[in-house]
Amino acid sequence: MPRVELQLVGLSPPVEPSAIERFTRALVDVTWAVWDPESDFDAAIAVICRKAAIAMGTERVSAWHRDAHAHVFRCLHAYCSVPGLRAVTHDAGGLVLDDREFLPALTGVRTLQTITVDTDPPGTDNPLRDYLKREGIQSMLIAPAYFEDELQGMICHESIDRARKWTQDEILFAASMGDYVAMAYEIARRRRAEAEVEHLRLHDRSTGLGNRAYMMELVRQRLSAPEAYGSRITVLHVLIDATGAASSAGGASLEETMARVAAGLSPLVGEGVELARVRDNGFAFLLANDATEQAAIRLAERVLRAVRSLELGALEVVPAAVVGISFARGKAANDPRVLMRQAEEAAEHARSGDKFSYEVFDIGQHEGLMKALRFEQELHEAFAKGQFEMHYQPEYDAEQHQWVAAESLLRWRKADRIVVADEFIRVVESSGLMLAVGRWVLMQACHDAVQWPLLPDRTAMALRVNVSARQFEDGLLDDVTTALASSGLAPERLCLELTETTLMRDMDHTLSVLRRLKSLGVHVAIDDFGTGYGSLVYLRQLPVDVLKIDRSFVDGMPGALAETAIVKAVVGLAASLGIDVVAEGVQHGAQQDALEKLGVRRMQGWLHGRAIDQRGICQLLGAASAG
Repeated sequence: MPRVELQLVGLSPPVEPSAIERFTRALVDVTWAVWDPESDFDAAIAVICRKAAIAMGTERVSAWHRDAHAHVFRCLHAYCSVPGLRAVTHDAGGLVLDDREFLPALTGVRTLQTITVDTDPPGTDNPLRDYLKREGIQSMLIAPAYFEDELQGMICHESIDRARKWTQDEILFAASMGDYVAMAYEIARRRRAEAEVEHLRLHDRSTGLGNRAYMMELVRQRLSAPEAYGSRITVLHVLIDATGAASSAGGASLEETMARVAAGLSPLVGEGVELARVRDNGFAFLLANDATEQAAIRLAERVLRAVRSLELGALEVVPAAVVGISFARGKAANDPRVLMRQAEEAAEHARSGDKFSYEVFDIGQHEGLMKALRFEQELHEAFAKGQFEMHYQPEYDAEQHQWVAAESLLRWRKADRIVVADEFIRVVESSGLMLAVGRWVLMQACHDAVQWPLLPDRTAMALRVNVSARQFEDGLLDDVTTALASSGLAPERLCLELTETTLMRDMDHTLSVLRRLKSLGVHVAIDDFGTGYGSLVYLRQLPVDVLKIDRSFVDGMPGALAETAIVKAVVGLAASLGIDVVAEGVQHGAQQDALEKLGVRRMQGWLHGRAIDQRGICQLLGAASAG
C-alpha cells in the first residue's frame, strides 16, 4: 500500500557531477522554452515534462493544473520515456484527481513531498493509493507549483520500475521544475491579458471585427510582402447609409444596425479575404492571394446582395449600401493610406448613383473590368450552350512516315469564327469553369478518338489530352476512369499532357497520381518541357512516357547553338530513361532535319498539319489508310 513521507534535504549522498550537468542543461532548455515568445503554454509544459524525465531518469513526469473552483487537479501533460507506458487516463488531459485528497499533503508546504509504495498494513488511510496502484508507481516525487501564495498545480516525477530514494540534488531540481510550471502559468496569464488589451485596441466593440488600425496594419503587411500574399492587393470600402433604419419607427440604433450588417457580411470572409469596421458607417474588405479584378467585382456584388437580404424586423428599414473598389497600383501599391482612401472616394462617388451600387476608383479601369466580366459571362453561356468543340493537331513520326498521335485542342465556335483556347483559357481558369471544361474535354476527346480510322499499318492513333493543374489536383483519376468506361477507348491510346509546373507542385501527390494512371495503362507526357521547374533531376522518379520539347527551343533551329545543345541533352537523357521525345512547333523542313540529326523523330507543328475538327481528322486518316 502507498505511504506518504516527507524527505528532508541533506539526508542523501550527493549525486555525481554528470547528474548535475544533466540538471543544468535541462534548466537552461526549460528556461528557453518558458520564455520563448513563440512558445505557447502547452508547448512549454511539454518541454518541462520531457526535460525533467530525461534528467531525472524517471519513466514518467506529469504536470497538473489545480482548478480551485471545481476542486480538482487535471493532468495537462504526461511524458513517458518508455514506449507503451503511457496510461490511457493520462491521454489528452483526461485524468482528474480530487484536490481535497492532495491538499492535505501540499497546502502550505513549500518543501517537496515524496510518496513511496510500501506494504502498509490493511486499513491504512492514504488518499493517493488508488492512483499509485492503478498507474503502477513505485515512488513519486511531487513538486508543488506556487505563485504569489496560490497553489497553481504540481509536477510529479514517477518511478515505475523500482522504488527509489530521491537524492538532495534531485529534490532541488524537482523544486525548480515546480517553479517553472508556476512560471509558465504566470507567463501565460500575462500574455492573455496583453492579448486582450491588444484586441481591444485593434477591434470594434459593437461588431467584434477589426477596426481601422487593424485593417491599415493588414494592408501594410500585404503590400510589403507580395511574395507571401501575392502582387494583386485590393480594398473594397462598404459605405452603409443606416439613417433610414435608425430613424424608422421602432428602428435599431446605428450601432445595432452596424452589428447586424457585420453579421451579414462576415460569411463573405474566407481565405485571402479579410473584413474590418473602419468607420462609424463603413466596413472594408481586403483581398490578397492574387485575387483577380473580376473576383473583386464579384465580391462587391455579393456584399450588396448580403445587405439587401438582411432581416432587420418588420418595423425596420434595410440600410442602403454602396461599395468602392481600389486596386494597389501606382501610389496605392506602396502606401496603405492611399489604397484605403481611394476605395473610400470610390464609395463616396457611388453614392451619386443607385443606392445599391459599386464603383472602381479609376473609371477607365472600371470600363475594362466590365468588359472582362461580360466576356466571362459569354464563356459561361457558350459552354452551357455547347459552343465549345474539339480540334486535333496530328503528331508525325519521321521514321515511320505517318501520323502516330493527335493532341486535342479546345476551340470556341463564336458566331462566324473559331476562337482558339489561347484567347480565353485564362478567363476559364479564373472564372471557376476550368474543372467542368477539363472534364468535358477529356470525355469528348475520348469519344472522338474511338471513331478515328486506323492508320495505314492498321494501328490506332494515340490521343493526347491536356490536363490543367486544377483537374490534376481534383479527381483526375475518377475523370479518366469515367471517360474510358463511357467511350470504350483503350487506356493505352490515351496520353495525358501535364506541365512541369503542375507536376512539381507536390511531388508526393504527383507520384501517387501518376503511378495509379500507369496502373490503368494510361500514358503521361510532360508538356512544354524546359520552361518550368527544370525537372530533369526528377525524371528518374516520375513515371512518364513522353517529353514534349517546348516550341521556344525549336524556333531558332538549326542556327541556335544554345537551344540545339539543350535539345541534344534532353534527347540523350530521355533515351537513357526509355522516354519518347516530341518536338513542338515544327514549322519548316530545316527544323525537322536538325531535329532528326539530334535523334528526335516525332514532331508536331504546321509542317505536318494544323489543328482540324473531328470530321476533318476522320477524313484525313481515312484518306491515308485508303492510300
